[in-house]
Amino acid sequence: MTAEMVTKQTTGRSPVAERPPGPSLSPSRAADFKTCPLLYRFRSIDRLPERPSLDQVRGTLVHAVLERLFDLPAPARTPTAAGDLVSPEWDRLVADEPELTGLFADEAAVDVTEFLGSARRLLDGYFTVEDPRRLEPAERETLISTVVDDELLIRGYIDRLDVAPDGALRVVDYKTGGAPREAFEARALFQLKFYALVLWRTRGVVPKVLRLLYLKDAEICDYAPDADELARFERTLVALWRAIEQATTNQDFRPKPSRLCDWCSHQALCPAFGGTPPPFPDVATTVVIPEQPSRAGGPAEDE
Repeated sequence: MTAEMVTKQTTGRSPVAERPPGPSLSPSRAADFKTCPLLYRFRSIDRLPERPSLDQVRGTLVHAVLERLFDLPAPARTPTAAGDLVSPEWDRLVADEPELTGLFADEAAVDVTEFLGSARRLLDGYFTVEDPRRLEPAERETLISTVVDDELLIRGYIDRLDVAPDGALRVVDYKTGGAPREAFEARALFQLKFYALVLWRTRGVVPKVLRLLYLKDAEICDYAPDADELARFERTLVALWRAIEQATTNQDFRPKPSRLCDWCSHQALCPAFGGTPPPFPDVATTVVIPEQPSRAGGPAEDE
């Protein structure tokens, strides 16, 4: 097997790397296929648009604030400072995506002031479980990547990577929803194992801790992987990709109904709800756009 680090930064944010040729898989798209093969098709092959909800946009905003918070000197990383970052970060998001303001026209029960206040309350939950004045993250919003099975590129964005003086790694992922039920927690840990595998293959170190910070409920979930588990996980990802390739060749992505369907944007096209998917595109000419760090994945990712 080969391993390649696409980008690495000790501070700040990593730039977007160009996607190398060949197959690639992110934790979000891998989890999509596990959740529902048809959802994977809609997102990765058809690339159907999805309008984010207020909860998803709130998650994006809070992640942006927590990233910017660590740009401040350690003594200045206070709850007040974090709260003061909310409005300018929201203005930046809206400047990049002006259509976000339309969310409030559709959901009249919530206005922008209330929305920003709810983001600040989530930040209060963050300060309940961590003191950022005592932390110096090694990396934030970093794109990491490695090649497994000699051709499959696996890649993803880590919210935060902490490195101890002895070299031990802690992968931290912020969740803006409540502490999850079992099905949602399994998906969150799947995402963190994905990151752990990439770090192990690129740096030769198994992360000591995979940490989920649930800001709404001010709870921490820690998980300690080992090398044997990550080796099994790697085999699982390779098998998953082969299943995706077979489904693509056969143009056979079937729906897998579950309670997660309640949050799906594509029910009108899903046979499980009486819909008809669009014609299967010519995958040979489909442009694959590199995935960007996003919190708009719905409850399965961030609730």
